[in-house]
Amino acid sequence: MKKGTFDPKENYFQSRSAIGYVTRREATQADYDRIGFKSGLEVHQQLLTKYKLFCRCPAGVYNHDHEYDAELIRHMRPTLSELGEYDGTALMEFKTRKEIVYRIKNETACTYDVDDTPPFKIDSEALGIAIEISLLSRLNIVGEVHITRKQYLDGSIPTGFQRTAIIGVEGEIPLKHKKIRLIQLSLEEDACREMWDVGHQRGFKTDRLGMPLIETVTYPDCFNPDEVREACDYIRFLNRSTGKVRTGMGAGREDVNVSCRGGSRVEIKGVAHTKWIPELTHNECFRQWALLHVREMIRQRVKNPAEWKIASRVIAYNTFNFRYKPIRLAANGKNRIIAINLPGFKGVLSFFTQPGKMFADEISDRLKVIACIEKPHMCHSEEFTANISLKDWDSIRRLLKSKENDAQLVIWGPEADMPTALETVEERCRMAFEGIPNETRKSFGNGTTIFERVLPGADRMYPDTDSAPIPLEDESIEEIRKNLPSQVIDRYHQLKKWNVPEDTYHYIFSRNLYPHIERIIRELKVDPRLTGTFFGHHLKFVEGHYKKSAEFTYDKLFDLLRYIRDQHLDVRIAGDMLPVIFEHPKMDLDSVLTSIKFKKVSREEILAKVDFLIEKFRKVGRSQLPDIAIRWIMGELRGLATGNIPLRELKDEIGRKMGIAD
Repeated sequence: MKKGTFDPKENYFQSRSAIGYVTRREATQADYDRIGFKSGLEVHQQLLTKYKLFCRCPAGVYNHDHEYDAELIRHMRPTLSELGEYDGTALMEFKTRKEIVYRIKNETACTYDVDDTPPFKIDSEALGIAIEISLLSRLNIVGEVHITRKQYLDGSIPTGFQRTAIIGVEGEIPLKHKKIRLIQLSLEEDACREMWDVGHQRGFKTDRLGMPLIETVTYPDCFNPDEVREACDYIRFLNRSTGKVRTGMGAGREDVNVSCRGGSRVEIKGVAHTKWIPELTHNECFRQWALLHVREMIRQRVKNPAEWKIASRVIAYNTFNFRYKPIRLAANGKNRIIAINLPGFKGVLSFFTQPGKMFADEISDRLKVIACIEKPHMCHSEEFTANISLKDWDSIRRLLKSKENDAQLVIWGPEADMPTALETVEERCRMAFEGIPNETRKSFGNGTTIFERVLPGADRMYPDTDSAPIPLEDESIEEIRKNLPSQVIDRYHQLKKWNVPEDTYHYIFSRNLYPHIERIIRELKVDPRLTGTFFGHHLKFVEGHYKKSAEFTYDKLFDLLRYIRDQHLDVRIAGDMLPVIFEHPKMDLDSVLTSIKFKKVSREEILAKVDFLIEKFRKVGRSQLPDIAIRWIMGELRGLATGNIPLRELKDEIGRKMGIAD
């Protein structure tokens, strides 16, 4: 490259340095304070009920993709709010001209789902669970439940709105070193499961639709990514401590709200795994910090942003020597190729935003979502790869009458989508003058995000005239309060008091195993540390390496340890028996012992073998290596000793007989 020529790759790394980007691994609290990291959560959790929330279809029955009885097609249109205004998200979705396809299974859907039948009375089981979790979250329970409608035009709900109701307000959850304030907990119906989204068509399954779901919303009280994950885990563990919520893929989802100093709220939608949260929130906050730097750059170049506008020209394929295959394919179909000039945007398109992404991706992602043009659909003048030659870019600049600080795009797609595409490009570039657009973004496991839709506002909420208010009696609430499980933070402190290894806590809380551990310690008098380790290490290993029977329940572990106690066996034999019980829970425990080739041997018989093995070791002339002798003898006797004598006791006895103090 010639000296003085603009180098997009160099610009990318220079801009990365200019915003002070550091990796998640390198980041310190000082880095997050510097950019003003702030985050809050919306944690969604399906409830374990028999029925759906506003009808009597079964909840928790799922269908395979190919199992459906009918398809329903709809086109969504926005409605005015009570104030006579349209919600921005609804208008954006309407602009996409999406055809929504629903695949319906009679077993899990009814006429309520398509708004042909009024809602049933809210499911009382779901309401009771929502109140219980609100009390655990130290929220103030509302006097009356008012059901409202929340507009959704992305197709995820066939009616175009979701029924939702606030149950509790203004609570808090304790973390290790601080408290996080809660805004509210709502009870609402779940949406459909998306199957595909290509072009102007989006497909959904309706089996999950209408299932009871709670949403716990926090204030933005988290000031680093680790706090966000800790808060999210605490809420999930709190929900699971009731034993009345669903678990497994899709049963719990998080929306994470992030902002930086001088920015605005951006929502990362539907985070499936809490382990993704630290990387996602870290990168999102720095993405916003980068957009603020972009704002300052273009404001310096463009003195009057209100007059800023793009210039575009339809270009003929044959006029240029395009070798990029997607452009060649576009030229063969009913597509248009358009060149666009962005005044003052030189250096902006290749400006770093996220790892592996630049500002040009902000434009491209919106073209996919709003104009419904499938990728690849765009080249720009600051790409790392030469999809369009320098000679052709020079010709495009002359055609557009570009100036030195301008940047250029070439986009292509169906002719009918081009007006929306041009509008989308100009709209996103105009937003750059303001800084950070309010939007929701889709998350990926590598910690990056892409644009999903415009962030909804209050205009999408309005009362549900089909549902009467539901008074909540103090007596009913107090009855629920009497049977609350212990607080997660109290369980955490009890595990520490029992000296249970801390690396077991996440597994224990995520599967609500604490009540089982507590019962075993209380009723069977098993050592607390050993019990916690058995669940948090042995059970975790078995779950990850063996096939679980559908008939296995955690109650089987109480039966196992009680059997071991009654048979006067050493409790450590449970680790050998566990894999068999996990796969064959109906097998009687005597047969389990037989299957692992366990032989009942007295303590005296085992210790008698110790003398023989010590003498055998000495005969080979290695008596000067007592530590090796102990390890060798333990290895010889481990299989026989396990279940018959504590291994620690056996080791001590070997050391005593060899004259070695522990």
